[in-house]
Amino acid sequence: MYMFMTGYSVLEVGVIFTLVHVLSIPATYAVGRLLDRIAIRYGLILIDALDGVASILYGLAYGSVAPLVLFLGLLIEDITTILYPLYQAAERILYPEDRMEEVFAWHIRLPEVSQLVGFLLLGYLFGYVFNTPYHYRLGFIAFGLTSVFTIMYLLKFVPRLDVEERISVEKFEFRIDREFRLILLMEALITLAWSIAPEIVLLNYIVNVLGLTLFEAMVVEAAISIGAIVATYISERISHSHRFEAIAVGYVLVSLWALIMSMNPPFIFVVLAYLIARFGKVLAFPFYRSWIFSKVPKEKASSILSALSSYRRPIALVSPAIAGFLASIRPTLPYLASLLLFITSSATLIAYRFKFKET
Repeated sequence: MYMFMTGYSVLEVGVIFTLVHVLSIPATYAVGRLLDRIAIRYGLILIDALDGVASILYGLAYGSVAPLVLFLGLLIEDITTILYPLYQAAERILYPEDRMEEVFAWHIRLPEVSQLVGFLLLGYLFGYVFNTPYHYRLGFIAFGLTSVFTIMYLLKFVPRLDVEERISVEKFEFRIDREFRLILLMEALITLAWSIAPEIVLLNYIVNVLGLTLFEAMVVEAAISIGAIVATYISERISHSHRFEAIAVGYVLVSLWALIMSMNPPFIFVVLAYLIARFGKVLAFPFYRSWIFSKVPKEKASSILSALSSYRRPIALVSPAIAGFLASIRPTLPYLASLLLFITSSATLIAYRFKFKET
């Protein structure tokens, strides 16, 4: 949004994000090697610290050095995503095996309730009250400084979580079977489907096509939160034995989102489409995540989940540039591409499920 306000086109934004992804590749190997050596708590602290630095850099992106400082902030923030598997590793260790779906439902529910209130407030403030680039820069700095409080929380309340991660390699065996190959295929399809229609495409449509403000974008985010909250309660009532059906139905609903958005909808249908998308994604999430976790040994969770994260990165590498290019041709064209990919992923999962039942 800040980049759009300061004169960047959707194509330029997409290209910049792709360049950031490319330049962060060398850091992937170096940071990835730390995942089995660093205590998980310290890794989570590092994520918050780097995100705070990135946000402060956005606030300092002014004048002739603005493009360079903005790019540096984006690069630092992108590098932090390499450490995100540490969150999943912590979940894998802390959460009870027999209550994974329930825990993952709360994992989604609590942040969405916070966003439902907070995003509307922030959208109003930065859409109508503090709506200049100067105000945005001050906001970035303020948000960056809040990392101090989250870091203090992590230090005080989260254990090191490194004992189970330090099990010897000799005790570790992991085989990529037919089901894990399906997971890899689903990861590829879903990653590409989401990344081909990122937030920059939504913002471009709302702000540059419909002529609305950040507040309307946050109304969409509020609808997303409502869809997520409702889905968490429904997912808790679905039997674990219907895991694959829940995942498939979830991504069929996401496909409906992409279909609606590909048709140049008015704002009210944008809100409805994104509510449906988030409902479908969250409905599938606890079953999809527990499915992956059922294939991942607890003692090597961070390394395998990091490998999956690294596997996803090259898939999504050029997606922002492609999304920006497609949106520059037609603002909703990225959604059509996403629709085709989600239909393919749902069909793949349903086909596997029927084959699995037969065998």
